Amino acid sequence: MNEFKYILSRVFSLSEDTASHEEIRKRIISGGQVTGTNMCILICAILIASVGLNVGSTAVIIGAMLVSPLMGSILAMAFGVASADKSQLLKNFYGFILQLIISVLVATVYFLLSPVKEPTSEIIARTQPTFYDVIIATAGGFAGIIGSTRADKANNIIPGVAIATALMPPVCTCGYSIANREWEMLSGAAYLFIVNCYFIFVSAVVILDVLKIPKIGQINEKQWRRLKRAIIRNTIIVLIPSIFFTIMMLHAPK
Repeated sequence: MNEFKYILSRVFSLSEDTASHEEIRKRIISGGQVTGTNMCILICAILIASVGLNVGSTAVIIGAMLVSPLMGSILAMAFGVASADKSQLLKNFYGFILQLIISVLVATVYFLLSPVKEPTSEIIARTQPTFYDVIIATAGGFAGIIGSTRADKANNIIPGVAIATALMPPVCTCGYSIANREWEMLSGAAYLFIVNCYFIFVSAVVILDVLKIPKIGQINEKQWRRLKRAIIRNTIIVLIPSIFFTIMMLHAPK
């Protein structure tokens, strides 16, 4: 039995091929930097995703998700929490909010100018979040941060996570909803985006904590436990609506 436990622990160990803590820090922080290049790429990704949603093209939407730099900001915020680095957390949070505002503005302007006003199936699909989206975002967050912390960085993981968790389409759907004054669609798309971002963020914090990322800021054990309780509370709050929507979906008439 002990031998089996040892083998099992080796199979699922995250410490075997982990990069150094300094290397992990450099990777994640650099990936979350908001630069002129990243902002230009973000605007291009928003326009690509908006067109894809507008014409109902799945292939175009996937292309936009591969280009989008939003994932890097979320992982950088998670690193700020895991390392108790408040200044880094705030820096990446403000950068993320700036990216989000610009994304919604660009998408809104596009849909205001677009002659196609009817929502496609791709747009509607981003307005009905369920518990399944929570599962996808959580699994994607785990995969993304694990891939980012390996000694031999798994470059093929991040694009797959970007496609699976789909951060860009809900933002563009928010732009469509604002442009066409579809407030119910706006709430659904905004909630889907929150679910995706939050559970990617929480998954990353968990893995970074497991990897024992050094604490940069001054935080005692009592404060760390309080932070963990706050994360659990917020997780429940974000989770509850998705369970309600899932029940509604399962009991909806066929």
